[in-house]
Amino acid sequence: MGEEDYYLELCERPVQFEKANPVNCVFFDEANKQVFAVRSGGATGVVVKGPEDRSPISFRMEDKGEVKCIKFSLENKILAVQRTSKTVDFSNFIPDSSQLEYTQECKTKNANILGFCWTSSTEIVFITDQGIEFYQVSPEKRSLKLLKSQNINVNWYMYCPESTVILLSTTVLGNVLQPFHFRAGTMSKLPKFEIELPAAPKSTKVNLSERDIAMATIYAQLYVLFLRHHSRTSNSTGAEVVLYHLPREGACKKMHILKLNRTGKFALNVVDNLVVVHHQDTETSVIFDIKLRGESDGTVTFHHPVLPARSIQPYQIPVAGPAPVTSQSPVPCKLYSSSWIVFQPDIIISASQGYLWNLQVKLQPIVNLLPDKGRLMDFLLQRKECKMVILSVCSQMLTESDRATLPVIATVFDKLNHEYKKYLDAEQSYTMAVETGQSRSSPLLKRPVRTQAVVDQSDMYTHVLSVFTEKKEMPHKFVISVLMEYIRSLNQFQIAVQHYLHELVIKTLVQHNLFYMLHQFLQYHVLSDSKPLACLLLSLESFYPPAHQLSLDMLKRLSTANDEIVEVLLSKHQVLAALRFIRGIGGHDNISARKFLDAAKQTEDKMLFYTIFRFFEQRNQRLRGNPSFTPGEHCEEHVAFFKQTFGDQALMRPTTF
Repeated sequence: MGEEDYYLELCERPVQFEKANPVNCVFFDEANKQVFAVRSGGATGVVVKGPEDRSPISFRMEDKGEVKCIKFSLENKILAVQRTSKTVDFSNFIPDSSQLEYTQECKTKNANILGFCWTSSTEIVFITDQGIEFYQVSPEKRSLKLLKSQNINVNWYMYCPESTVILLSTTVLGNVLQPFHFRAGTMSKLPKFEIELPAAPKSTKVNLSERDIAMATIYAQLYVLFLRHHSRTSNSTGAEVVLYHLPREGACKKMHILKLNRTGKFALNVVDNLVVVHHQDTETSVIFDIKLRGESDGTVTFHHPVLPARSIQPYQIPVAGPAPVTSQSPVPCKLYSSSWIVFQPDIIISASQGYLWNLQVKLQPIVNLLPDKGRLMDFLLQRKECKMVILSVCSQMLTESDRATLPVIATVFDKLNHEYKKYLDAEQSYTMAVETGQSRSSPLLKRPVRTQAVVDQSDMYTHVLSVFTEKKEMPHKFVISVLMEYIRSLNQFQIAVQHYLHELVIKTLVQHNLFYMLHQFLQYHVLSDSKPLACLLLSLESFYPPAHQLSLDMLKRLSTANDEIVEVLLSKHQVLAALRFIRGIGGHDNISARKFLDAAKQTEDKMLFYTIFRFFEQRNQRLRGNPSFTPGEHCEEHVAFFKQTFGDQALMRPTTF
């Protein structure tokens, strides 16, 4: 299998830590994404590393017994360590504050602490088998204050740091889940919900295992993912992942079912809003996208894997050590190892090898694995780093070998412009709100973020269309159809078409001598009026004489003032066209010679300069009986340039009658 076939990979620079062994215990904190390597209970050192940390934190602590759980508060200000089932010890890591440890015992009698979660830099939740206790930590006073507690029988718990929600497993079967949300000193109880366990014979007792539950944010919404090893309907084989949507307000609802069509050991990750399901037996993974259309039964949407199952891209472990030793080849890493532990959203840890990786999605290989271009676009538009891949798909579907049909091309353009229009509308609403002063009264108003899914006209022009029109082997009818299809799509979404796209159409038509088509496009206003377009038409006069009149008509429709038309033409170096235009409206006796000579000189076309200079000499002769320029016209430098280039004898002599 070539590298172009793997669509999942482990990050290039993993976090490395000391492997787990009888002396060294390894812990992972999901909130800070940090790995703790604790040697001999901390007496011989603790090393803390995270993907973002440039330098690891190292310290020692007294060995007061086996460490059950160890985590820093957010911003690494306070360290909490659990060594017994009743207490948690704290020590400050704030400069100039007391280094002495302080301890908090759980408040509930006879309760055992299952673990704890930091919800901010100074707020912590103890989860016991009899409920939860929410504390405010005061590092200065070295004490904790109970803010709120709730009694409830707990089997196990799970924490989602992105949404600061703790999920408790309650009841005998463990399948009634009670979520709590924490924010700035408040704890809110969300509605509890029940996970439907698979049907089982009376004799076997099925409990909900913590291994089969994950919590993750997908498309900015919090979901509880349940890995159901056997479908509830007996006729369906294979496991499935059931997604329960957990809203901030309202009840939790079963929304999606991901069909795995296989059984065995699975693990879940979420990467770039995709649910990744790893299958240990076959050592492959599949991805699901809940935004893509699935089959719905009215309440739940069923999804199948977006792509065929593939292994994670093979990974080489670099050999560390002094340079002469490292010449030995890197060791291939055992993928899907039984020692792998998966954490949300995208973390894979191999404690036995001492690595923490982030799982990543590679988009380019997916292009060839998903032949349906419409579905491919729907998929790519939801991904973070999608723009260059989308543009490469657009280029690819316009190549001779992979040429798509016009309806497919139209679908792709419409999907891109739908996103583009959404962004333009949001930008416009934001601008209006700012101008009308609503932004002050509504602090929630934020400038819309321009994601990579916004592919605008300049992107398409630069990376796709201008390159495509240069291709000689393409039938010109197809080229023009594609350009017109893109313009049609922009018009359909009421997006103002940029003049450079119209120019591209005109240049392509002229290149193939399709002047009749150009005439029709202009006559029926398929190409919108604009000043740059009018100038382009004027420049075509030598190939196609009617272009002059078409251009002037367009400028008139744009109710452009005559002198402005001249300025536009001169700025485009259309000096002769500007002169013809002025003559056409009878204003050539009053124009500034210097302005035209300046423009002609800028073109660096000597013959053009000669023609313009001669025109004004003849005008001077006609109006004043002498071809020379008057001092008031300030043309001395142009006369000098003319003499230098063409010689004194080229100057016109006054004619005498």
